[in-house]
Amino acid sequence: MKITAIETLHAREFENVLWVRIHTDEGTIGLGETFYGAGAVAAHIHDTLAPRLLGRDPLAIEALHREMTNLPLAHASTGAESRATSAIDIALWDLFGKVCQQPVHQMLGGLCQPRLRIYNTCAGYGYVRNRDIRTVKNWNLGSSEGPFEDLNAFMTDAGALAENLLESGISAMKIWPFDPIAQQTHGLDINAEQMKTALRPFEQIRNRVGDAMDIMVEFHSQWNLTSAKRIARALEPYNPYWFEDPIKMTSTSALGEYARATSVPVCGSETLGSRWPYKEMLDQDALGVVMVDLCWTGGLTEGRKIAALAETFHKPFAPHDCIGPVGFAAAVHMSFSQPNTLIQESVRAFYRGWYQELVTTVPRIENGYVYPMEGPGLGVELLPEVFERPDLVTRKSQ
Repeated sequence: MKITAIETLHAREFENVLWVRIHTDEGTIGLGETFYGAGAVAAHIHDTLAPRLLGRDPLAIEALHREMTNLPLAHASTGAESRATSAIDIALWDLFGKVCQQPVHQMLGGLCQPRLRIYNTCAGYGYVRNRDIRTVKNWNLGSSEGPFEDLNAFMTDAGALAENLLESGISAMKIWPFDPIAQQTHGLDINAEQMKTALRPFEQIRNRVGDAMDIMVEFHSQWNLTSAKRIARALEPYNPYWFEDPIKMTSTSALGEYARATSVPVCGSETLGSRWPYKEMLDQDALGVVMVDLCWTGGLTEGRKIAALAETFHKPFAPHDCIGPVGFAAAVHMSFSQPNTLIQESVRAFYRGWYQELVTTVPRIENGYVYPMEGPGLGVELLPEVFERPDLVTRKSQ
């Protein structure tokens, strides 16, 4: 079997999502995905990677991964080069599973659990739909596109949202009420009134449902160390589940100082890139939970190495998902195949919303748990309507 063509697809309505299809001379096609900077990623795929991959054996996944990551600027980052590698790698694993008529989690070693607990990242329908990622203007506060405008909900009545999630069986949620303040102050400081405002959702949750809800706190790397430590102290009485990316994840010593200043586990996430930054952070005991985004960090090939690394340090693994539907499916396969998976991120505004406009199936989530994907490969394909979209941009190297 040989790779005969590499195709990229990008719908302008969903401008952050890029799909990759790997074509072979036997007719099997692998589907992959990455997120953010779709144009730059597509350019790297066609201009740099395609000439190195065309004509190669698509089942030599480790060798192809090395080929892509040995290029200058293509390792230990989450830049366009790494995201391109990620999308292709996911497509190769999808193809591998299809050839063997097995789901990707089986190709990775098989199921470690029959079901996995999920948490709901409280985004809304329009969150990350355009390039203004993480800016407050992207939050659609006050909007009502459907029943799962969870970002608006946690900023207005987080207690009611927590109660609603518990009614559906979901007992963990992630929120980020400190972001508007960080954008006002550039993460340099937070005054008493601002602190009180940002703590209100945590008070509402605990007053409404007590400790029945686990609360993950996302900081999006927007705070300096001094302010981040002040915020951590203020949050500890609310018993958060973890603090995610409290500062820019560029200094192991600074993150280690932060971790030692709080009793809440630090979650180091998709911003870290390949296994090498994780190794450095774990060596310094700066991480309590290891999160990875397979669409950013090198795909399933690199993701399972990071999971194994985390297990070596006796730390749990928790794949990221606030991206596209193919990446979500890949994360679910990875989660089920790793023995140290703690919990799987999900966004109900996405898997109950726009994901269904794009793909044939989404992972089954019931009563706060996700279940294994069925069918060969990832078990998901782009809907036929996607290929007919007037805003679809395609390019093929062959």
